[in-house]
Amino acid sequence: MRATLRRLALLVVLPFLPGPARGEAPPAPTADPTARERAEMVRRQIEARGVRDPAVLAALRTVPRHRFVPARLADEAYADHPLPIGAGQTISQPYIVALMTELLRVRPGDRVLEVGTGSGYQAAVLAALGVEVYSIEIIASLGRQAAERLSALGYERVQVRIGDGYRGWPEAAPFAGILVTAAPDHVPQPLLDQLLPGGRLVIPVGEGIQELQVHRRALQDGPTGPVFERESVLPVRFVPMTGEAEQR
Repeated sequence: MRATLRRLALLVVLPFLPGPARGEAPPAPTADPTARERAEMVRRQIEARGVRDPAVLAALRTVPRHRFVPARLADEAYADHPLPIGAGQTISQPYIVALMTELLRVRPGDRVLEVGTGSGYQAAVLAALGVEVYSIEIIASLGRQAAERLSALGYERVQVRIGDGYRGWPEAAPFAGILVTAAPDHVPQPLLDQLLPGGRLVIPVGEGIQELQVHRRALQDGPTGPVFERESVLPVRFVPMTGEAEQR
């Protein structure tokens, strides 16, 4: 469950550099004491619930989740629940991160938009798949901290922008996948418009208990324009999307 989005006028673009290859971990000591915890997290919380994509599982085994939570909560980093990250926001539980990543069905070299950077953990998982990540965070302090954290850990295939993500990132579009980590009460049309043919938007929609949805753009447009197929996945609970989403 991601950072609540609020409208900000400030836009800050952090440097964009080539990053690690698919499934590649950031630089780390040879003996990683948390590697076993990550392996157990994947086995018990993720594989056991049906996530099967080998690349997604490998990414979750390598990304150091404990580096994306406050130091006082590091011992809980691999537990099966969200954790607070400051500014009233949370890092999503590992299973939800894995599930949403798998639902995107992206490949190395794809361009992906994330709406809601939060701690940067989801962006790191995406970068570990070898995709180019464009991530928008409306809370300036979280966005800056996440960008610095990702760079320090070697996840350099991520570009972070501070601002309202409702209208996406037109200059970087189109995207093979768009992942939203806050829930609007409707699907933002600008995000659908920024999908490539065959691209997927993974988004929680609704109020209270929401519905996790996948919107796939068909490979061929119809007589009046792009055609989208919707899949309902499961009930979820995310923070509401604010900013422009609240005003529509």
